[in-house]
Amino acid sequence: MDIASFVTSFLTSFIIFVVLVLVFTWLSRRPGNAPVYYPNVLLRGLDPWEGRGRGTRSPVGWIQQAIAASEANVVAAGGVDAAVYLVFLSSVSGILLLPVLLPVAATGHALETSAGFQNGSTAQNFTIIERLALGNVENGSLRLWAFLVSVYWLSIVTYFVLWKSYKHVSNLRAAARSTSDVKPEEFAVLVRDVPIPPPDQSIKDSVDSYFRALHPDTFYKAMVVTDIKKADKIFQEIEGHKQKIAHAEAVYAESKTANKPEGTKPTHKTGFLGLIGKKVDTIEYCNEKIKELLPKLEEEQKNTLSEKQQRAAIVVFNSRAAAASASQTLHAQMFDKWTVTEAPEPREIIWSNLPVKIYDRNTRRSVIYFIVFLTVFFYLIPISAISAVTTLEKLRQKLPFLKVVVDQPIVKTVLQAYLPQLALIVFLALLPALLVFVSKSEGIPSQSHVVRAASGKYFYFIVFNVFLGITISSTLFSALKTIVDNPPGIIEMLGSSLPGSATFFLTFVALKFFVGYGLELSRLVPLIIFHLKKKYLCKTEDEVRAAWTPGDLGYNTRVPSDMLIVTIVLCYSAIAPLIIPFGVAYFALGWLIAKNQVLRVYVPSYESNGRMWPHMHTRIIAALMIYQATMIGVIGLKKFVYSPILVPLIPISLIFAYTCHTRFYPAFAKTPLEVASQELKETPNMGAIYTAYIPPCLKPEKLEDVEVFEDAQSRTTSRAPSF
Repeated sequence: MDIASFVTSFLTSFIIFVVLVLVFTWLSRRPGNAPVYYPNVLLRGLDPWEGRGRGTRSPVGWIQQAIAASEANVVAAGGVDAAVYLVFLSSVSGILLLPVLLPVAATGHALETSAGFQNGSTAQNFTIIERLALGNVENGSLRLWAFLVSVYWLSIVTYFVLWKSYKHVSNLRAAARSTSDVKPEEFAVLVRDVPIPPPDQSIKDSVDSYFRALHPDTFYKAMVVTDIKKADKIFQEIEGHKQKIAHAEAVYAESKTANKPEGTKPTHKTGFLGLIGKKVDTIEYCNEKIKELLPKLEEEQKNTLSEKQQRAAIVVFNSRAAAASASQTLHAQMFDKWTVTEAPEPREIIWSNLPVKIYDRNTRRSVIYFIVFLTVFFYLIPISAISAVTTLEKLRQKLPFLKVVVDQPIVKTVLQAYLPQLALIVFLALLPALLVFVSKSEGIPSQSHVVRAASGKYFYFIVFNVFLGITISSTLFSALKTIVDNPPGIIEMLGSSLPGSATFFLTFVALKFFVGYGLELSRLVPLIIFHLKKKYLCKTEDEVRAAWTPGDLGYNTRVPSDMLIVTIVLCYSAIAPLIIPFGVAYFALGWLIAKNQVLRVYVPSYESNGRMWPHMHTRIIAALMIYQATMIGVIGLKKFVYSPILVPLIPISLIFAYTCHTRFYPAFAKTPLEVASQELKETPNMGAIYTAYIPPCLKPEKLEDVEVFEDAQSRTTSRAPSF
């Protein structure tokens, strides 16, 4: 890519960003757009414009508000997980300090010397980007000391920032877990691999007697997991009919006019998609269906509770400390029985995964990892094909009829600036759904755990396929042969391959943060979809609310994508120092926009109290080690005899990662008793805590009916403890 294409890409992206910010400023003022730009605020019962003066209506007003908001405000709006994500963005911004390597590289003459130019003359075919890169420093030059020292400096800064961030996040998590508010998951544990009970006992009786014997003073109640597929299907049908009735009644009310006060009752056909079959009155038909389904649901609920019990349970204790202690205790002598862990939040439980046995979980995990390995490996082929095909030269070769178009100067410049990067971004968008599906298939019990698992898979995928794939795509199979035959040779291969892809990744980072963040802030697509739904589809308040409910931040794709940028910017920080300002801008702007979206837009779908942070920390260390290995190869290829000085950095990074894991991670894996023992501001309602874990399709209408629900799972009335 020449300098004209790079400048075109940068300026166009910047102009698009400025336009999108102005569009956001204008659209977010309009009251009718509040559900799109302030849904989090509305759901918390607050006024989006309360306390906002005219000054905040400027294009930078939202920036002032985001900066002024405290971490406590972020936790209140988006939870600890959102606050931890912002800590990650600010930490990376602090790591990527601007170095003084640009003038060191710019005053070198390696490019002119290699091209045969002497006495300070210049070559016209070298771009400014190439002159500001490590490639412009002569082999063996003392200038390489600056690059070598920068690797140590960046590594030390990374260790310092990550240590401080880990400590801060650990304190955030402890504060959240020790709050005086009552949270059901803090009083419960998840029990899996329950043994088969005796013939005269149900699984419910077995769980009750086992935990009452082991925890006689703190055990409250147990709820056995059941197969709710059929009951939930009937329940969803009833809920669907209720929604149709509400919609039809709203349509019927609108049809009543002065000229036609009786109105027109809505009708629909009962066949496929409402296109065929008998035409019926919607309100009457749905009411009849509900009357038919309610007895079936009641019968199925009884059958589910008594006959469809599965070998897993939620056990509730009467204190947080008792639940925390039980979750950390080895209950059974055999590892494959009575597996006890901390309970997830009620809203994030994946009920179908809870009964999966430990052997099945281990087998599934191994199979899934093998499938992911194959996906990561073979996905490199289409990624490399995209990298190779989406160049103007290849397009002209493969599609000769496009020569007339692509040879136009303006078209050529735009295509060179955007085509490969856009093709890569679109291709990557197809993968996350697959990784979430396969992660869920492992038997993972909670949605937040699935997100962490999918995020990890996605990170390794994009680092291997995007970072390495784009870098070595021109010599893919020879590179793979080098890795297999001579694993240490990957360092030299990275050192020789990375400099050639610097411009591509420079443009990729600029495109991601200007256009990507501009679209994130402006929310044009959600705005259009909301207004179309509101005008043509929504008739009730519930339907309108469903049309604008935004969901959460989407950590399973957001975090790995940010990690890719971390890897790219770290690895090119010395090779092409010009990328560092773009990296700092990416994470600084990302922190600002993400904070705005957390405070105003996104609504958390679960709260894991920062469990994602250890994974973030580990992957930042992985990116740092890739950077260190790359610099060993790059400086070594420059025939600098002191390059081995960098070798100790890799074991130092491993030691640092191990130290952090040993010091901080146990408090993330388990809740410390000193945290769980903090006093509550009110006596917990144990019945409400127990009820929170009952699936909606089985939940009693009244809290007083919980005893009936519990007794329906038992075959005995004996409360005597036994094993």
